[in-house]
Amino acid sequence: MYGVVKISFYNENSYEESIIELFETLGYNHYYGPDVERDYKNPLFMQDLENLYNINRNLDKNAVDKAIEVIQDFGIASLEDINNKFMSYLQNGVSVNYWQDGKEESTLVKLVDFDNLDSNLFSVINQWTVVDKETKIPDVVVFVNGMPLVVCELKSPSREDADTSYAYTQLKKYMQVIPVLFNYNAFCVMSDLSISKAGTITSTEDRFMEWKTTDGSYESTQWADFTTFFEGIFEKNRFLDILKNFIVYSNDSAKKIKILGAYHQYFAVNKAVKSTIQAIESDHKAGVFWHTQGSGKSLSMVFYVNKLQQELESPTFVVITDRNDLDDQLFSQFSKCSDFLRQTPKQATSMKNLKDLLNDRKANGIFFSTMHKFDDYDESLTDRDDVIVISDEAHRSQYGLEEKVDPKTGEIKIGAARRIRNALPNATYIGFTGTPISRSDKSTREVFGNYIDIYDMTQSVEDGATVPISYESRIAEIQLDEAILQKIDEKYWELREQAEEYNIERSKRELSKMESLLGAPEIIDDICRDIVQHYEDNRAYELTGKAMIVAYSRPIAIKMYKKILELRPDWDEKVKVVMSGSNKDPEEWHEIIGDKSYKKELENKFKDDEDPMKIAIVVDMWLTGFDVPSLATMYVYKPMKGHNLMQAIARVNRVFKGKEGGLIVDYIGIASELKKAMSEYTERDNKNYGDMDVDKKAYPKFREKLEVCRDLFHGFDYSKFFGESNLERSKVISDGVNFMEDITQKDRKKDYLKESLLLKKALSLCRSRANEEERFEAAFFEAVRTVLVKVSSKDTLTVPEINKQITELLNQSIKSTGVINVINVSDEVSLFDPEFLDRVRAMESKNLTISLLEKLLNDQINGYKRTNIVKSEEFSDLIKQTMNSYINGHITNDEVIEELIKIAKRLRDAHLEGEELGLTEEELAFYNAIALPENIHDFYDNETLIKITQELTESLRKNRTIDWQKKESSRANMRKIVKRLLKKYDYPPEDMDFALDKVIAQCELWVDEVA
Repeated sequence: MYGVVKISFYNENSYEESIIELFETLGYNHYYGPDVERDYKNPLFMQDLENLYNINRNLDKNAVDKAIEVIQDFGIASLEDINNKFMSYLQNGVSVNYWQDGKEESTLVKLVDFDNLDSNLFSVINQWTVVDKETKIPDVVVFVNGMPLVVCELKSPSREDADTSYAYTQLKKYMQVIPVLFNYNAFCVMSDLSISKAGTITSTEDRFMEWKTTDGSYESTQWADFTTFFEGIFEKNRFLDILKNFIVYSNDSAKKIKILGAYHQYFAVNKAVKSTIQAIESDHKAGVFWHTQGSGKSLSMVFYVNKLQQELESPTFVVITDRNDLDDQLFSQFSKCSDFLRQTPKQATSMKNLKDLLNDRKANGIFFSTMHKFDDYDESLTDRDDVIVISDEAHRSQYGLEEKVDPKTGEIKIGAARRIRNALPNATYIGFTGTPISRSDKSTREVFGNYIDIYDMTQSVEDGATVPISYESRIAEIQLDEAILQKIDEKYWELREQAEEYNIERSKRELSKMESLLGAPEIIDDICRDIVQHYEDNRAYELTGKAMIVAYSRPIAIKMYKKILELRPDWDEKVKVVMSGSNKDPEEWHEIIGDKSYKKELENKFKDDEDPMKIAIVVDMWLTGFDVPSLATMYVYKPMKGHNLMQAIARVNRVFKGKEGGLIVDYIGIASELKKAMSEYTERDNKNYGDMDVDKKAYPKFREKLEVCRDLFHGFDYSKFFGESNLERSKVISDGVNFMEDITQKDRKKDYLKESLLLKKALSLCRSRANEEERFEAAFFEAVRTVLVKVSSKDTLTVPEINKQITELLNQSIKSTGVINVINVSDEVSLFDPEFLDRVRAMESKNLTISLLEKLLNDQINGYKRTNIVKSEEFSDLIKQTMNSYINGHITNDEVIEELIKIAKRLRDAHLEGEELGLTEEELAFYNAIALPENIHDFYDNETLIKITQELTESLRKNRTIDWQKKESSRANMRKIVKRLLKKYDYPPEDMDFALDKVIAQCELWVDEVA
C-alpha cells in the first residue's frame, strides 16, 4: 500500500497523510488538529484525557481530579526535570492525596493501563497547534489517553534541502519555544520516508536511531523502510511496553540523560526475560546475552532487571563482575537509573555483607559484588530460589566448574563458577557479554546455557550503534625487532597462565625481566617520540583530539608520562596517568596518580570534549566499561589477547558526530591476537572486520579515491598548491572550485562531492600512511569540496566563515601557516554594498563568482519567500531567466555576472522602497501586492494605495486568530475581512480580479508566517 509513490509528486503533506493512514491501520483514532476546539496553550487532548476516569474507575473521582491537576502544574523547573517527573508518573502512576468524606486519603492514579491494552485511547493528530513562548504547529503528535507522548516531524521526500537533519533542528527549536508540549514527551520521531529515527529530548542527532524490525529478526534490517519503523514502534502492545520498560533517565549530579532503548535492546531483553522465567522452572541456566561492545550492554542489563522484577514476584539480583573498577562502573550506571528501577542498588563490601543483604529481605534488592570476594568462601549465602545472578563478561574470569590440585600442598582449588554455585545454589544464572564465548569454552555454557541473542559487530556498525575499528602497526617505524616482540608476547601469556600459587614467584621474576627489556630507556624514548609525532601529525585534530595510551605496566606508564612531558613540557594539562596506586609506590608517583577523587576528576575531564586533557595513559583502568564517544585513537604498548583485547579496543568504537572509525596504533605486536580474537566472532564479522589493518583496507581505499578525484580534475593544473605561497594556494583552490562549478559539467561536480567525501573519510584512518604529496593533494581536494558544499548548502552563506574554515583545514592537514582567502572579498558580505559587488565582479574565477552571486541572491530571496509574495516571485523569476539564458549559452560568463549584479541592485532598491513610502517591511509586502497591476496608478493615487495598505495590515492584526494557518473556516473569515475592506475602496478595478487573488495570497502568506 505504501511502497509505490512517485517522489516528484510526493510532498510533505502527502507523506503526512501516509503516516496518518498507517496509524489508522494500527487502530489509532485520527483527528485533524484545527478541527479540535481547545485552549491552544494546553497541549493535552482533553477529550481523551477523560479516559483516566475510566481506567481508574475503582478510585474516587476526587483522586483522578487531583492527578489531572498534578500533571498540568509542574511548577518552575527545567524541561528535563519536568519531563523526568512526568515519565515517573507515566510509568508508575501519580501518587495523590485527596479529600473524601472529610478525610484525607492517598492512592495511586494510573495514567496508562499497562495491563489492559483496550482500556486506553490511542490517537494520532496532525497539525496540533501549541502556544507557549511562540506558536508552533508540529506535523504529527501521538496521544495515549490525551497525553502527547510522541512528536513526529516529517520532511518532504522530494525536497533535497529538507531532510531528517532539518527535522532534528526543528524538533530542538520546538523544545525551546513550545517546551510545554515536551513536558509530556516520551520520545520524538524524525522521518523523510527514506530515513526514520527516534530519540529523546536529550538525544543528540547521532543518537537518534532507526527501528529496523517488527519481530526481533536481524535478517532484513539493511532495507528496513518507514512502515517497519512505525509498525515496529507503534504497534499498540509494543508501544506500551516501550513506554513502560524501555525509556529511562540516567541521572547524575551533572546532568540528566534520557535514553530510549534501541530495537536490538528491546527484543533481546524480552527474549532474556522469557528465557529467565523458563530457566527458573528448569535448569536455572537463562543463557548468554552477546551484544557487541559499545552497543549499550549496561543499559540492556538495567532494562532486563526492571522488566524481570515486574514479571516475577520481586526477585533479588546479584550482579557479579571480575574487577573493582568494573564493579564501580556498572554500579554507577544502575545507581543513575535507580528512579526507573524504583530501588537503590547496593555494593557488597564483603561476603558477610552480601550474606546480610540477601537475608535481611525476602524480596527485591540489586546487589553488586566482585568475583574475587568468592575466592575463599565455601558456605551458602542463601538457599532462596528467586535470586538472579547476572554475570558481566563471565567467560573472561576463568569461570570453571572443575577443581584443580596444588601439586605442592595437595590443596584442592575450586573454580570460580563452582564457588559461586555453592554460595548461591538455587539461583538462576545469566551472562552478559560484549565478546563471544570461545568455541573451546565449555565451562561458560555449562554455567549459563546457550546464546539468548547475538547482536554482532556487523549489525552494530550497520545500525550506527558503533563505528568500525582500524589497526595500524608502528613497530617498523620505531625499529623494534618483531621476532623478539613475538617471543615476549608468547612468554608473557605462558607466564600469566602458569601464575598459580606454586610457581607465582618464578613467574614474577620472568615477568620482571620482560619489564626491564620493554621499559629500557632507549625503547621508551623511541616509542614516546613516535607517539608524539604520530599524534601531532595525524590525530590531534581528529574530532576532539582525545587519545589513550595503554602501557605495559605501572612503572612503564610513569616512564612514558615523564618522557612525553620531557619532549613536550607544555603538555602537563594535556596528558595524564590513570592507574591504581599502592602504599609501596615511590613517593613521586603519588602526586601523578592521585587518590580516588582525583581519578574521578580526571574521568570527568577526559569525558569533557572541551577540556584540555586530551591523552590518558592507562594500564588496566578505563579499558572496559569506560565510554568517551569522541575518543578515536588508542596507542597500544601492552600484550593483550582474546576478549581482553577486544574489550580494550572497543573504547574507540563509540558513535560521535563526524567519527568515521576508531584507530588502534600498535607498538607491541597485537596483530595476530586480533585475528585470533576475531575468529571467534560471527562469519560476517570475520568477513567484514577480520582484517582491520589500515595498510590493507583504509590506505588502499584512500589511494583509490585519490585517483578518482585526480581523474575528475583531469585537465586542471593544481601543482601550485604544493608550493609555499598562501596567495598561490588560495588562488588554486578558488580556481579548482571554479573548474568544478562549470555549468556544462554538473555530473562531474556531483560525482566529485561524493568521491572527495569518501576520500576524506578514508584519510581520517590512514593519514600517517599517506606520503607528503598524497596528504597535500588530499588537502587540496578537501578544500575545494568544503567551498563547494558551503556555496551550495541551504545554510546562509558567510564568506569569512569559508575562508576561516579553509585556513584551519590547511593548518591542521599540511601545517600551513597564515591566512587563506579563497574568496577574496571584504569581510562584510552584503549584496547591498557597492564596494562588495565591485570586488565580486573583479574575481578571476568566473564560475565561482556566478555560483557565489546566485547563492547570495537566493539567500535574500528565501527571506522574501516567507514575507513578500510579489517580490519573491519577481526576483525568483529574474534569477531563473538569467541562469537559463546562461545555461543555454545565450549569454557569456561576464554577461551573466553583470545581470546578477543588476538583480542585486534591484533587490537593494526594493528594500529601500519601504523607507521612501513610510511603510514597515510587513506593510510593504501588502503594498507590493495591492500595487502589482501595471496600470494601477491610473485608478488610485499613491496616497490611497498606502492608506489601503495600512488599513489592511491593521485589520488583519486585530482579527488574527491562532488557527488561521490551518483551519479552513478561519481562513475563509480572513478572506471575507480582506474583501470587505478592499471593496470600500472599489478594489480591484474592473477586469483586474487577478489582483485580488494576489492580495489574498499575500494575506495567507502573512498568516502562515505569523503562525
